[in-house]
This record gives sequence, C-alpha cells and structure tokens, in this order.
Amino acid sequence: MDLTRSAALWFAPLVVPICLYVCYTDLSEMRIRNHAVVALFAVFAVVGLIALPMDVYLWRYVHLAVMLLVGILLNAGGVMGAGDAKFMAAAAPLVAVPDLRLLLALFTANLLAAFVAHRIARGTGLRRLAPDWKSWTSGSKFPMGLALGGTLALYLLLAIFLGS
Repeated sequence: MDLTRSAALWFAPLVVPICLYVCYTDLSEMRIRNHAVVALFAVFAVVGLIALPMDVYLWRYVHLAVMLLVGILLNAGGVMGAGDAKFMAAAAPLVAVPDLRLLLALFTANLLAAFVAHRIARGTGLRRLAPDWKSWTSGSKFPMGLALGGTLALYLLLAIFLGS
C-alpha cells in the first residue's frame, strides 16, 4: 500500500464515521447527503495538511477534479446518482494512485458483497429491522453509497493494519 499507516491514522477516525453515515443514509433514504460529502472534503482539506507531505497533498486535488469529471459523465449516462459521483470525487484525494488497483479490487468485492447482502436482507425477514428504508422499495436501484462508503472505510483501515 502506498497510503502510509501514519496518514491513514490521521484520516480514519474522521473519515470512517462519515463513510458509515453515507452507508446509512443511502440505505434509508437512497441519498448521499451533501453535508456528508462536504465533511469528507473538509477532512481531507484540513487533515491532509498534517497527514501528507505538501507536494502529495496538493497533487491529490487533481484526483478530486478527475473523479468529479468521471462522476459527472457516469451520472449523465445514468450509471450512478449525483450523490455517488460527488462522494467519489470527495473520496478521491484520500487514495494514493499506486493503490488504485487494490482499491478497484476492494471496491469490486465490496460492491458484490453489499449487493448480495442488500438483496438478501430485502427479500427476507431482516427487512423488518428497518421497515421504512427506501432502499427496500427502490425497485432495481441499489444504494451505491453502501459500497462506496464501505470501500473507503476498508481502504483506510487496511492502510492502518497493512501500511508501512
């Protein structure tokens, strides 16, 4: 992993709760709220000054711009919601480019697990634990924030436990 343990230790205590909140709101409301995206960006903007070398910190803003453009295109193509695109862009500066292959593998596994778990819960008695969640009745739509938030949280936790 290219993200250092030290940087992950700075980011994780603030980012992981935001990720969990994003998972919850997307499951319950089928929305990733703007204040969660702004909070995620604010954590990077402030904590990144401490956690990362200045040159790395400044280049990470390019990640945000690139992923915002990708997210806009995916949203325009109907592949994902606007909240998902904004969350992806706000999360991008937290990811080191050399870790991209790991992140994509982690996202793929997390997306499959989240989708299967959501569909199982939706089709069984587990649904009664949160009967008012909109994701249960959203038809073919899937709360992508569950996979996106989970992936970012897992990435940071892996960096803590496996990073250098």
